[in-house]
Amino acid sequence: MNEIFLPIALVLLASFFQGTFGLGMKNFRPMAWEAWWLVYALVAMILLPWSWAALAVPHLVDSLAAAPLPAVLVAMLFGFLWGVGGILFGVSVTRIGMSLTYGIVMGLAGSVGSLVPLLSGASGSENRAFPYVIAGVAGMIAGVGIIAWAGVAREGAQIHRATDIQGGIRKGKEFRKGLALAALCGVLSALLNVGFAEAAPVAKAAVEQGATTRNSSLAAWVVVLLGAFLMNALYSVVLLVKNRSWASFCGAGNAGAAGWAVLTGVLWFAALGVYGQGAALMGPLGPVIGWPMLLGLALIVSNLWALRAGEWKGAPGPLRLMLAGVAVLIAACAVLGYSNGMQSS
Repeated sequence: MNEIFLPIALVLLASFFQGTFGLGMKNFRPMAWEAWWLVYALVAMILLPWSWAALAVPHLVDSLAAAPLPAVLVAMLFGFLWGVGGILFGVSVTRIGMSLTYGIVMGLAGSVGSLVPLLSGASGSENRAFPYVIAGVAGMIAGVGIIAWAGVAREGAQIHRATDIQGGIRKGKEFRKGLALAALCGVLSALLNVGFAEAAPVAKAAVEQGATTRNSSLAAWVVVLLGAFLMNALYSVVLLVKNRSWASFCGAGNAGAAGWAVLTGVLWFAALGVYGQGAALMGPLGPVIGWPMLLGLALIVSNLWALRAGEWKGAPGPLRLMLAGVAVLIAACAVLGYSNGMQSS
Protein backbone atom coordinates (compact mmCIF):
# COMPACT_ATOMS: atom_id res chain seq x y z
CA MET A 1 0.00 0.00 0.00
CA ASN A 2 2.90 2.36 0.70
CA GLU A 3 3.88 2.02 -2.95
CA ILE A 4 0.60 3.81 -3.80
CA PHE A 5 0.05 6.20 -0.90
CA LEU A 6 3.58 7.42 -0.13
CA PRO A 7 4.17 9.01 -3.55
CA ILE A 8 0.72 10.60 -3.46
CA ALA A 9 1.38 11.93 0.05
CA LEU A 10 4.64 13.46 -1.18
CA VAL A 11 2.83 15.13 -4.09
CA LEU A 12 0.23 16.49 -1.65
CA LEU A 13 2.98 18.05 0.48
CA ALA A 14 4.67 19.45 -2.61
CA SER A 15 1.34 20.96 -3.68
CA PHE A 16 1.14 22.99 -0.49
CA PHE A 17 4.59 24.45 -1.15
CA GLN A 18 3.75 25.09 -4.82
CA GLY A 19 0.47 26.79 -3.99
CA THR A 20 2.07 29.03 -1.36
CA PHE A 21 5.32 30.26 -2.87
CA GLY A 22 3.61 32.87 -5.08
CA LEU A 23 2.65 34.92 -2.01
CA GLY A 24 6.14 36.42 -1.92
CA MET A 25 5.97 37.76 -5.46
CA LYS A 26 3.81 40.70 -4.42
CA ASN A 27 6.30 41.67 -1.69
CA PHE A 28 9.38 42.73 -3.64
CA ARG A 29 9.23 46.44 -2.78
CA PRO A 30 11.25 48.52 -1.93
CA MET A 31 13.75 46.42 -3.92
CA ALA A 32 13.77 46.73 -7.69
CA TRP A 33 11.88 43.78 -9.16
CA GLU A 34 14.96 42.53 -11.04
CA ALA A 35 17.12 42.60 -7.90
CA TRP A 36 14.47 40.70 -5.94
CA TRP A 37 14.10 38.18 -8.75
CA LEU A 38 17.84 37.50 -8.94
CA VAL A 39 17.97 36.73 -5.20
CA TYR A 40 14.94 34.45 -5.55
CA ALA A 41 16.40 32.62 -8.57
CA LEU A 42 19.77 32.12 -6.90
CA VAL A 43 18.16 30.51 -3.84
CA ALA A 44 15.54 28.49 -5.73
CA MET A 45 17.62 27.24 -8.66
CA ILE A 46 21.20 27.02 -7.40
CA LEU A 47 21.78 27.20 -3.64
CA LEU A 48 18.95 24.97 -2.39
CA PRO A 49 18.99 22.35 -5.19
CA TRP A 50 22.75 21.85 -5.00
CA SER A 51 22.79 21.81 -1.18
CA TRP A 52 19.97 19.28 -0.92
CA ALA A 53 21.38 17.10 -3.70
CA ALA A 54 24.88 17.17 -2.22
CA LEU A 55 23.49 15.90 1.10
CA ALA A 56 21.16 13.24 -0.34
CA VAL A 57 22.97 11.97 -3.45
CA PRO A 58 26.29 10.17 -2.89
CA HIS A 59 29.00 11.20 -5.36
CA LEU A 60 26.80 13.85 -6.95
CA VAL A 61 29.50 15.25 -9.21
CA ASP A 62 30.48 11.74 -10.35
CA SER A 63 26.82 11.02 -11.14
CA LEU A 64 26.56 14.12 -13.30
CA ALA A 65 29.80 13.28 -15.07
CA ALA A 66 28.62 9.72 -15.73
CA ALA A 67 25.30 10.79 -17.23
CA PRO A 68 25.06 10.93 -21.06
CA LEU A 69 26.04 14.42 -22.21
CA PRO A 70 23.13 14.72 -24.72
CA ALA A 71 20.62 14.04 -21.92
CA VAL A 72 22.28 16.66 -19.72
CA LEU A 73 22.24 19.29 -22.47
CA VAL A 74 18.63 18.60 -23.49
CA ALA A 75 17.47 18.81 -19.86
CA MET A 76 19.33 22.10 -19.43
CA LEU A 77 17.77 23.43 -22.65
CA PHE A 78 14.25 22.72 -21.45
CA GLY A 79 15.12 24.35 -18.13
CA PHE A 80 16.40 27.42 -19.98
CA LEU A 81 13.20 27.66 -22.03
CA TRP A 82 11.11 27.22 -18.90
CA GLY A 83 12.96 30.22 -17.46
CA VAL A 84 10.98 32.47 -19.79
CA GLY A 85 7.77 31.09 -18.33
CA GLY A 86 9.07 31.56 -14.80
CA ILE A 87 9.66 35.25 -15.46
CA LEU A 88 6.21 35.64 -17.02
CA PHE A 89 4.68 34.05 -13.92
CA GLY A 90 6.01 36.82 -11.71
CA VAL A 91 4.76 39.47 -14.12
CA SER A 92 1.32 37.82 -14.39
CA VAL A 93 0.81 37.73 -10.61
CA THR A 94 1.27 41.51 -10.43
CA ARG A 95 -1.22 42.07 -13.31
CA ILE A 96 -4.10 39.63 -12.79
CA GLY A 97 -3.65 38.36 -9.25
CA MET A 98 -2.57 35.16 -7.61
CA SER A 99 -5.62 32.94 -8.05
CA LEU A 100 -6.17 33.63 -11.75
CA THR A 101 -2.46 33.35 -12.59
CA TYR A 102 -2.27 30.04 -10.76
CA GLY A 103 -5.46 28.84 -12.46
CA ILE A 104 -4.27 29.47 -16.00
CA VAL A 105 -0.61 28.57 -15.50
CA MET A 106 -1.12 25.46 -13.41
CA GLY A 107 -3.81 24.06 -15.68
CA LEU A 108 -1.92 24.59 -18.94
CA ALA A 109 1.44 23.59 -17.47
CA GLY A 110 -0.10 20.50 -15.89
CA SER A 111 -1.77 19.39 -19.10
CA VAL A 112 1.07 20.04 -21.53
CA GLY A 113 3.74 18.89 -19.09
CA SER A 114 1.92 15.60 -18.60
CA LEU A 115 0.99 14.87 -22.21
CA VAL A 116 4.42 15.47 -23.75
CA PRO A 117 6.23 12.79 -21.68
CA LEU A 118 3.24 10.46 -22.08
CA LEU A 119 2.98 10.72 -25.85
CA SER A 120 6.76 10.68 -26.37
CA GLY A 121 7.11 7.40 -24.47
CA ALA A 122 7.46 4.34 -26.63
CA SER A 123 4.85 2.35 -24.72
CA GLY A 124 2.72 5.17 -23.30
CA SER A 125 -0.45 4.35 -25.22
CA GLU A 126 -0.06 0.62 -24.44
CA ASN A 127 -0.14 1.18 -20.69
CA ARG A 128 -3.53 0.17 -19.23
CA ALA A 129 -3.59 3.41 -17.23
CA PHE A 130 -3.44 5.44 -20.47
CA PRO A 131 -7.21 6.13 -20.85
CA TYR A 132 -7.46 7.29 -17.24
CA VAL A 133 -4.45 9.58 -17.62
CA ILE A 134 -6.01 11.12 -20.73
CA ALA A 135 -9.32 11.57 -18.89
CA GLY A 136 -7.56 13.16 -15.93
CA VAL A 137 -5.63 15.57 -18.12
CA ALA A 138 -8.83 16.46 -20.02
CA GLY A 139 -10.40 17.26 -16.67
CA MET A 140 -7.44 19.52 -15.87
CA ILE A 141 -7.98 21.44 -19.11
CA ALA A 142 -11.70 21.81 -18.38
CA GLY A 143 -10.98 22.99 -14.85
CA VAL A 144 -8.55 25.66 -15.94
CA GLY A 145 -11.01 26.84 -18.60
CA ILE A 146 -13.69 27.34 -15.96
CA ILE A 147 -11.31 29.19 -13.66
CA ALA A 148 -10.11 31.48 -16.46
CA TRP A 149 -13.77 32.20 -17.33
CA ALA A 150 -14.39 33.03 -13.67
CA GLY A 151 -11.47 35.46 -13.73
CA VAL A 152 -12.87 37.31 -16.74
CA ALA A 153 -16.28 37.44 -15.07
CA ARG A 154 -14.67 38.77 -11.89
CA GLU A 155 -13.00 41.56 -13.84
CA GLY A 156 -16.39 42.47 -15.34
CA ALA A 157 -18.06 42.47 -11.92
CA GLN A 158 -15.42 44.82 -10.51
CA ILE A 159 -15.10 47.13 -13.53
CA HIS A 160 -17.62 49.62 -12.13
CA ARG A 161 -15.24 50.51 -9.35
CA ALA A 162 -13.46 53.83 -9.74
CA THR A 163 -9.93 52.57 -9.11
CA ASP A 164 -7.73 50.83 -11.69
CA ILE A 165 -6.64 48.19 -9.18
CA GLN A 166 -8.90 45.98 -7.06
CA GLY A 167 -7.45 43.58 -4.49
CA GLY A 168 -4.00 44.14 -5.99
CA ILE A 169 -5.22 43.26 -9.52
CA ARG A 170 -4.99 45.56 -12.53
CA LYS A 171 -8.07 46.12 -14.68
CA GLY A 172 -8.95 46.79 -18.31
CA LYS A 173 -6.22 46.58 -20.94
CA GLU A 174 -3.55 45.64 -18.39
CA PHE A 175 -5.76 42.78 -17.18
CA ARG A 176 -6.13 41.41 -20.71
CA LYS A 177 -2.38 41.62 -21.22
CA GLY A 178 -1.97 39.70 -18.00
CA LEU A 179 -4.27 36.96 -19.27
CA ALA A 180 -2.21 36.56 -22.45
CA LEU A 181 1.05 36.50 -20.51
CA ALA A 182 -0.32 33.89 -18.10
CA ALA A 183 -1.41 31.65 -20.99
CA LEU A 184 2.04 31.85 -22.59
CA CYS A 185 3.59 31.23 -19.18
CA GLY A 186 1.48 28.10 -18.75
CA VAL A 187 2.73 26.53 -21.98
CA LEU A 188 6.36 27.42 -21.29
CA SER A 189 6.13 26.30 -17.66
CA ALA A 190 5.27 22.79 -18.84
CA LEU A 191 8.83 22.50 -20.17
CA LEU A 192 10.14 22.21 -16.61
CA ASN A 193 8.51 18.79 -16.26
CA VAL A 194 9.55 17.83 -19.79
CA GLY A 195 13.13 18.66 -18.80
CA PHE A 196 12.74 16.54 -15.65
CA ALA A 197 11.54 13.61 -17.76
CA GLU A 198 14.42 14.09 -20.21
CA ALA A 199 16.86 14.06 -17.27
CA ALA A 200 15.93 10.47 -16.38
CA PRO A 201 19.40 9.22 -17.47
CA VAL A 202 20.93 11.59 -14.91
CA ALA A 203 18.77 10.09 -12.16
CA LYS A 204 19.71 6.61 -13.35
CA ALA A 205 23.41 7.49 -13.12
CA ALA A 206 22.83 8.73 -9.56
CA VAL A 207 21.23 5.39 -8.61
CA GLU A 208 24.24 3.58 -10.06
CA GLN A 209 26.45 5.74 -7.84
CA GLY A 210 24.51 4.66 -4.74
CA ALA A 211 21.57 7.08 -4.48
CA THR A 212 18.11 5.83 -3.57
CA THR A 213 15.43 5.97 -6.25
CA ARG A 214 13.62 8.73 -4.38
CA ASN A 215 16.69 10.95 -3.95
CA SER A 216 18.01 10.36 -7.46
CA SER A 217 15.44 12.90 -8.70
CA LEU A 218 17.46 15.63 -6.98
CA ALA A 219 20.35 15.01 -9.36
CA ALA A 220 17.96 15.47 -12.28
CA TRP A 221 16.68 18.76 -10.88
CA VAL A 222 20.22 20.11 -10.49
CA VAL A 223 20.74 19.78 -14.24
CA VAL A 224 17.36 21.17 -15.30
CA LEU A 225 17.53 24.13 -12.94
CA LEU A 226 21.03 25.06 -13.99
CA GLY A 227 19.60 25.88 -17.40
CA ALA A 228 16.65 27.66 -15.76
CA PHE A 229 18.96 29.81 -13.66
CA LEU A 230 20.98 30.89 -16.68
CA MET A 231 17.84 32.34 -18.28
CA ASN A 232 16.57 34.01 -15.11
CA ALA A 233 19.94 35.44 -14.15
CA LEU A 234 20.56 36.76 -17.67
CA TYR A 235 17.20 38.55 -17.74
CA SER A 236 17.70 40.02 -14.26
CA VAL A 237 21.19 41.30 -15.03
CA VAL A 238 20.00 42.89 -18.29
CA LEU A 239 17.32 44.79 -16.33
CA LEU A 240 19.77 45.73 -13.59
CA VAL A 241 22.07 47.27 -16.19
CA LYS A 242 19.26 48.88 -18.18
CA ASN A 243 17.55 50.39 -15.13
CA ARG A 244 20.78 51.08 -13.22
CA SER A 245 19.21 49.46 -10.19
CA TRP A 246 22.23 47.69 -8.68
CA ALA A 247 21.96 49.93 -5.61
CA SER A 248 18.62 48.27 -4.88
CA PHE A 249 20.46 45.36 -3.25
CA CYS A 250 21.62 47.53 -0.35
CA GLY A 251 18.86 50.13 -0.09
CA ALA A 252 17.26 51.07 3.20
CA GLY A 253 14.42 48.80 4.28
CA ASN A 254 15.28 46.02 1.83
CA ALA A 255 15.80 43.31 4.45
CA GLY A 256 12.12 42.42 4.49
CA ALA A 257 11.89 42.17 0.72
CA ALA A 258 15.08 40.08 0.56
CA GLY A 259 13.63 37.80 3.22
CA TRP A 260 10.55 37.27 1.06
CA ALA A 261 12.80 36.45 -1.89
CA VAL A 262 14.65 33.79 0.10
CA LEU A 263 11.43 32.30 1.51
CA THR A 264 9.85 32.25 -1.94
CA GLY A 265 12.89 30.45 -3.35
CA VAL A 266 12.87 27.88 -0.55
CA LEU A 267 9.16 27.12 -0.98
CA TRP A 268 9.48 26.93 -4.76
CA PHE A 269 12.23 24.35 -4.80
CA ALA A 270 10.78 22.49 -1.83
CA ALA A 271 7.77 21.88 -4.07
CA LEU A 272 9.91 20.56 -6.92
CA GLY A 273 12.21 18.51 -4.70
CA VAL A 274 9.40 16.75 -2.86
CA TYR A 275 7.41 16.31 -6.09
CA GLY A 276 10.44 14.75 -7.75
CA GLN A 277 10.71 12.19 -4.97
CA GLY A 278 7.03 11.31 -5.28
CA ALA A 279 7.23 11.08 -9.07
CA ALA A 280 10.30 8.85 -8.86
CA LEU A 281 8.37 6.42 -6.64
CA MET A 282 5.46 6.37 -9.09
CA GLY A 283 7.52 4.56 -11.70
CA PRO A 284 7.73 5.20 -15.45
CA LEU A 285 4.53 7.28 -15.50
CA GLY A 286 5.63 9.42 -12.55
CA PRO A 287 6.13 12.65 -14.52
CA VAL A 288 2.88 11.98 -16.39
CA ILE A 289 0.66 11.42 -13.34
CA GLY A 290 2.41 13.38 -10.61
CA TRP A 291 2.88 16.65 -12.49
CA PRO A 292 -0.80 17.52 -13.15
CA MET A 293 -1.69 16.36 -9.64
CA LEU A 294 0.94 18.69 -8.20
CA LEU A 295 -0.26 21.72 -10.12
CA GLY A 296 -3.98 21.01 -9.79
CA LEU A 297 -3.79 20.64 -6.01
CA ALA A 298 -1.49 23.67 -5.80
CA LEU A 299 -4.19 25.68 -7.52
CA ILE A 300 -6.58 24.87 -4.70
CA VAL A 301 -4.06 26.00 -2.10
CA SER A 302 -3.33 29.23 -4.00
CA ASN A 303 -7.02 30.06 -4.23
CA LEU A 304 -7.38 29.74 -0.48
CA TRP A 305 -4.61 32.32 -0.10
CA ALA A 306 -6.20 34.51 -2.79
CA LEU A 307 -9.56 34.45 -1.01
CA ARG A 308 -7.83 35.62 2.13
CA ALA A 309 -6.15 38.44 0.20
CA GLY A 310 -9.53 39.70 -1.01
CA GLU A 311 -8.99 39.08 -4.72
CA TRP A 312 -12.58 37.85 -5.17
CA LYS A 313 -14.22 40.50 -3.00
CA GLY A 314 -17.39 41.93 -4.49
CA ALA A 315 -17.79 39.16 -7.08
CA PRO A 316 -19.83 36.33 -5.50
CA GLY A 317 -21.01 34.88 -8.84
CA PRO A 318 -17.51 34.55 -10.34
CA LEU A 319 -16.32 33.18 -7.01
CA ARG A 320 -18.83 30.34 -7.21
CA LEU A 321 -17.73 29.68 -10.79
CA MET A 322 -14.11 29.56 -9.70
CA LEU A 323 -14.98 27.07 -6.94
CA ALA A 324 -16.73 24.91 -9.54
CA GLY A 325 -13.51 24.90 -11.56
CA VAL A 326 -11.60 23.85 -8.46
CA ALA A 327 -14.06 20.98 -7.97
CA VAL A 328 -13.40 19.80 -11.53
CA LEU A 329 -9.66 19.89 -10.82
CA ILE A 330 -10.14 17.83 -7.66
CA ALA A 331 -12.06 15.22 -9.65
CA ALA A 332 -9.34 15.17 -12.32
CA CYS A 333 -6.66 14.68 -9.64
CA ALA A 334 -8.69 11.76 -8.23
CA VAL A 335 -8.74 10.13 -11.67
CA LEU A 336 -4.97 10.59 -12.00
CA GLY A 337 -4.46 9.12 -8.55
CA TYR A 338 -6.51 6.09 -9.57
CA SER A 339 -4.39 5.68 -12.71
CA ASN A 340 -1.29 5.61 -10.50
CA GLY A 341 -2.87 2.81 -8.48
CA MET A 342 -3.54 0.86 -11.68
CA GLN A 343 0.08 0.86 -12.75
CA SER A 344 1.27 0.07 -9.19
CA SER A 345 -1.02 -2.96 -8.80
